[in-house]
Amino acid sequence: MDKDKKITQLEEQIIKLQNQLNDLSGQFYRNNFTSSQSFNKACVFNDRLRVPVFNSAPTVSEVGDIACIGTTLYICTVANATWTVVGTQS
Repeated sequence: MDKDKKITQLEEQIIKLQNQLNDLSGQFYRNNFTSSQSFNKACVFNDRLRVPVFNSAPTVSEVGDIACIGTTLYICTVANATWTVVGTQS
């Protein structure tokens, strides 16, 4: 195989790898900069999970939202209305 043909093949491989990298980057970063992100698998937090802290219960919420109100952790059980204390807290 001559030198020019090898260079052409290498250039084609580089272009193919660049396209694959662009596709993977697009999949990785998709939805990472929106107001919410959905995870289809279990999430493991190796450091901590930060929960928003409020002085009073938010009036806008969705079922499953978690918030710290004062010093107590709550979960929303009815959209836009009902916050329930999580577990037994002292």
